[in-house]
Amino acid sequence: MPGLQEFLDAYVRKGVLPGAVAVLARGDRLEVAVAGSAHADGSAPMRRDSIFRLASLTKPVTAAALLMLVDDGRVALDQPVDGWLPELADRRVLRTPASPLDEVVAAVRPITVFDLLTSQAGLGWAADSELPFVRALFPIQRDGREPLSYPSADEWMAELGQLPLLGQPGEYWLYDTCSTVQGILVTRVCGQSLPEFLAQRIFEPLGMDDSGFTVAQGKRERFTSYYRNTPEGFELADGPDGQWAGEPPLPLGHGGLVGTADDVLKFHRMLLADGVGADGKRLLSTESVRLMHTDHTTPASRALAGFFLDGQGWGCGGSVDIAVRGPWNAPGRYGWVGGTGTSAYHVPATGAIDVVLTQVAVDSPVPAEWLEEFWRFAAQS
Repeated sequence: MPGLQEFLDAYVRKGVLPGAVAVLARGDRLEVAVAGSAHADGSAPMRRDSIFRLASLTKPVTAAALLMLVDDGRVALDQPVDGWLPELADRRVLRTPASPLDEVVAAVRPITVFDLLTSQAGLGWAADSELPFVRALFPIQRDGREPLSYPSADEWMAELGQLPLLGQPGEYWLYDTCSTVQGILVTRVCGQSLPEFLAQRIFEPLGMDDSGFTVAQGKRERFTSYYRNTPEGFELADGPDGQWAGEPPLPLGHGGLVGTADDVLKFHRMLLADGVGADGKRLLSTESVRLMHTDHTTPASRALAGFFLDGQGWGCGGSVDIAVRGPWNAPGRYGWVGGTGTSAYHVPATGAIDVVLTQVAVDSPVPAEWLEEFWRFAAQS
């Protein structure tokens, strides 16, 4: 069987990817492959420490941050968030998911911390983009791959607060928005910015040296360019001096982080170690890690999820495999993918971790052929 390096090289040769970095971890055994270029013009070779836009691989990190505040006793899982997020107080709820925005009823209860952690607060994307709620959410939720397009956290929350909920708190799993709100909740509870909190509580203890919401000038030679796939080839969507060159008005808890493959690996290793870092220091309680790894959905709550959760449920910040759709699926497999061509999963039962970072946009809900083949390859390793 060809190795990981040959696998990535083949997709670069075929022009599917400008470059990629992948890591397969099986306990202490690592297989690392670095292929192609950081930029489509071939001007800089890809490096193991190349920095990528992690997109939705941010979600598990944000969930872990909020769970740290639960561990600290600063918030409780069943606690209403109204006190910190008054924009979400006294919610109105659409009578049905397909109802127009003015056809509402009262919420039966407040939104809780647990609702946000499990993406079941009535806010976010449903698979049906024609729903009136989803159409109204587009200009608010925006595209997380353009962080400088967002307003401040307070302005964004004010916009979000104008929408009713798509379902009652706890009723439906919906994508994306709850992770953004989680990041804002962390900031309002602890009084630190999200970048400061993540640096202090996660990145520095784990040695995730290149993770953050911006890329400093001195690191931009390692920062990959990011592309859209067009019939004519790769189209530049963002360069090293673009969207991540400055401080974002709203650090995006759903998709704003950058980092390296080794940074992502360190975070997933911490989760596999039940919340303990490589130095033996505990970052998360065992119970919080269990919550992250546990599927909190039901068939009824997944009713609007469609393609977002194909054979998967949702824990805190990431999906949890609950059905077999391919040889890569394993009971309890946890992780997620990102719209910039990123993927990171681990299997608690076996200790396997699979990370691949590329720089080509993924705009289809169906995984790209190369990504499914990567998962297939990793499952056989």
